[in-house]
Amino acid sequence: MDVILEIWDTYLADYVFAHAHPARSTASSYLDAYNMTASSWQYKPASAYIELEPSKYAFMSAWDRDNIVRQAISLWSITVIFGCLLYFIFASLSYYFVFNKDNKAHPKYLKNQISMEIRQSVESFPGMALLTTVFWLLEVRGHTKLYDTPADGPGMWYEFLQFPCFLIFTDALIYLIHRGLHHPLIYKHLHKPHHKWIMPTPFASHAFHPIDGFSQSFPYHLYPILFPLNKYASVALFVFVNFWTIMIHDGEYVADSPVINGAACHTMHHLYFNYNYGQYTTLWDRIGGSYRQPDADLFDKEKKMSAAQWKLQAQGVEKMTKQVEGNDDRVYEGSESKKSK
Repeated sequence: MDVILEIWDTYLADYVFAHAHPARSTASSYLDAYNMTASSWQYKPASAYIELEPSKYAFMSAWDRDNIVRQAISLWSITVIFGCLLYFIFASLSYYFVFNKDNKAHPKYLKNQISMEIRQSVESFPGMALLTTVFWLLEVRGHTKLYDTPADGPGMWYEFLQFPCFLIFTDALIYLIHRGLHHPLIYKHLHKPHHKWIMPTPFASHAFHPIDGFSQSFPYHLYPILFPLNKYASVALFVFVNFWTIMIHDGEYVADSPVINGAACHTMHHLYFNYNYGQYTTLWDRIGGSYRQPDADLFDKEKKMSAAQWKLQAQGVEKMTKQVEGNDDRVYEGSESKKSK
């Protein structure tokens, strides 16, 4: 994250902070202030691959680039802005090119669902970003095991091994956290908002309570605290994680795999609540006894949209909703979609 922060500072934040919170000086102009500043900050590239010479504005704020308050403001802003961009770009592409619009006729599709999914996501981003900023600060201030070049890491072999290690580690912890969020004492307070969407669209991918959304991302930040991770791999994995989260909500059941926890497995989770908590694989669900194999009909393009399949799903949803939530307070689309009693 330090490389992204350096780019942010160079092209935007230096100028903003120089004007919003300038260094105290008796100089008559910004140019004089640049020459007279007593700032002890010195530029050091965040990476051996990128060197961005700072402008005069980098030295003209009372908060230099190493100031923790400035870093927190910048990192929070970066997370909100680019988190929203990733969400809207990937979710929109998935919705327009992958998601089957016929799913809107499902008896458990909600009235005004997409607008509600987007609203909940946008309202949650600032809170999730605030919690995430704590861990970004640990990264940029050198309190993790992130490294820059292969020479700084365990070895060239690890440049490849770090990816499966990261996925296995985070998959295990997300399973435990996600399953914990379904505990009756926790579910209704934190995780229920995400289960509002029985038949989710890609826009439901980030529609969480802020604490829920952050808690399931916590393993991604814990990994580089405990284990080495290339800083560029970290950024790539952050993008991949967001893309994967959208993909498992797109309703396109491609991976009929006993290993991969794809959209079909995650649809089972949204329909029947207490199954398939894993993020990438079915391994931990199998070990924990919570794996539910997707119905074979989901992989048949005609049968998965059939009235018989939807009726079966609706009956299962109503049964699980009563068991997990009690009364169903959702408002479903269409005359046949009535609230469960």
